Amino acid sequence: MFAEFDHTAPEDLPAGDVKYHQGFSSDISTRGGPVHLSLAFNPSHLEIVNPVVEGSVRARMDRRADPQGKQVLPVLVHGDAAFAGQGVNQETLALAQTRGYSTGGTVHIIINNQIGFTTSDPRDMRSTVYCTDIVKMVEAPVLHVNADDPETVVLATQIALEYRMTFKKDVVLDIICFRKLGHNEQDTPSLTQPLMYKKIGAHPGTRKLFADRLAAQGLGETLGDDMVKAYRAALDAGKHTEEEVVLTNFKTKFSVDWAPFLNQKWTDSGNTAIPLAEWKRIAEKITTLPSTVTPHQLVKNVYDNRAAMGRGDMPVDWGMGEHMAFASLVASGYPVRLSGEDCGRGTFTHRHAVIHDQNREKWDTGTYVPLQNVTENQAPFVVIDSILSEEAVLGFEYGYASNDPNTLVIWEAQFGDFANGAQVVIDQFIASGEVKWGRVNGLTLMLPHGYEGQGPEHSSARLERFMQLAADTNMQIVQPTTASQIFHVLRRQMVRNLRKPLIIFTPKSLLRNKDATSPLSEFTKGGFQTVIPENKALKADKVKRVLVCSGKVYYDLVKKREELGADDTAILRVEQLYPFPHKAFAAEMKKYPNATELVWTQDEPQNQGAWFFVQHYIHENMTEGQRLGYSGRAASASPAVGYSHLHQEQQKALVDGAFGKIKGFVLTK
Repeated sequence: MFAEFDHTAPEDLPAGDVKYHQGFSSDISTRGGPVHLSLAFNPSHLEIVNPVVEGSVRARMDRRADPQGKQVLPVLVHGDAAFAGQGVNQETLALAQTRGYSTGGTVHIIINNQIGFTTSDPRDMRSTVYCTDIVKMVEAPVLHVNADDPETVVLATQIALEYRMTFKKDVVLDIICFRKLGHNEQDTPSLTQPLMYKKIGAHPGTRKLFADRLAAQGLGETLGDDMVKAYRAALDAGKHTEEEVVLTNFKTKFSVDWAPFLNQKWTDSGNTAIPLAEWKRIAEKITTLPSTVTPHQLVKNVYDNRAAMGRGDMPVDWGMGEHMAFASLVASGYPVRLSGEDCGRGTFTHRHAVIHDQNREKWDTGTYVPLQNVTENQAPFVVIDSILSEEAVLGFEYGYASNDPNTLVIWEAQFGDFANGAQVVIDQFIASGEVKWGRVNGLTLMLPHGYEGQGPEHSSARLERFMQLAADTNMQIVQPTTASQIFHVLRRQMVRNLRKPLIIFTPKSLLRNKDATSPLSEFTKGGFQTVIPENKALKADKVKRVLVCSGKVYYDLVKKREELGADDTAILRVEQLYPFPHKAFAAEMKKYPNATELVWTQDEPQNQGAWFFVQHYIHENMTEGQRLGYSGRAASASPAVGYSHLHQEQQKALVDGAFGKIKGFVLTK
């Protein structure tokens, strides 16, 4: 810590962070034995680290097979104004007693300085009597204690800990104190709290009050000063300030070795195909339902079709491709944790990972999860229908993934647009956690994305925001368009040793589009294709135009090409938008030596989607004389229109434009 202040600490991260955001972990020696203590890395967005801590704790509990939290304890330290004012606290409290997110109770410590930050009037601070009143929603007990009485603070802390360990529920310690210097060391709080800070200015300080009390009890007039001098001398000498209990070669058996996941290259594809015999064995396991379970007829039809897909009698659709990725991973020892609103069924009813017996209520053991019955001694498969929360749940899953690199941790947004509600987690942790803090994380986000006339809040997962955040190889941004692609990219996330956040823009209409299905052979060989080549037998030397796109619009372009008979036009799909696959893209472009026109086509408005970011990558791979154009919706302040007829007109125009005269922004090389 002192090295941070005197600038002698190593600066080996691409960005780094200010000293008071840094985390730390250490094995602490105590009279009761060693305790591993972790301080979470956190940004200045007050309270946002709370769900991250809870997720980290849950991962540690799961790795220890400690469902009640007897071995792991979450402690959250809050400010009074932030505790009452930041909505992420209410979202995190709402997780406290749910099955998928419980951590056996949290000890909340509030440093209550009574002025918040610089609020000048208590009437403006909150609408409740106490800053702790929000915990009434979980009926957590609150202990209010005067910080000027350290012995009572210790007693209250002991009571709080005993309550948590006994009842496995949240408890709050509200320490009433004051802030000597205001909001920061340069602040002048008397500007807004003149009378309070006159009293604080005359206050001798808690240490002095306690030292005087000890002296009055006959323990020595200089005891307080002597303790301060001894403490400072120990710090200056680099010694322990507490009674030392020696730890001899101690290392907890639950520590995670992150070494294999450091300094890996994203170009490593990993071996994601599985043998045909293994495919058929696993497929039969996850599509054979017990006779004691009565599924809904629609679900039964889905599983009957999946059984046929497993045998190779039908092309494999998206839901089956996803299921087989999960099944093959848990069979290989990789746990899978999938959470989000409606994710058991799937928002678009494509998943059906949880089968609800039509003759029993679910709380009466009325559910069956095929992916929990793949093979003996398999890794866990956990699917959680989360509370209606984005910010806290995504923070929780990030925290979980930060402490378990061997589990495929996935958060699925109900609609990709709803990730808006968790943007702070995306900005401050997912995108920048590695360059700021060196924290490697393999969290996967599934964000349903696609323009089908469903309006501004049900079309766009704001792909452009992720592209804007993409740098320093900090994440993987993909938009798969076939069942085999989702299979391979999910498996790739675990079977190779690279751990980077994976952002998957998943489809809606393609979930049931027969053109997006894949033959069984694409699962038993090959891997994830960062660029999918033209799959029509075109005469390469006759191709004059190459359409480059990503996502659902590909199928619209193929249909239009067939209508026009435009065999002089090739269509390339960029399935991985970042890191951009330059070699794969360049290899495909070389197949068409006479192509003079490239057109990027997208569903999103021009100022959104991938266009403004991907054009520079494409430009790097162009040859002399080639021209690059754009075909898509015009720039818009809204992600999508709400009128279905206007959506259809726009969609027709952008598809027609891809085959027409190049308009708009043109790059030449």
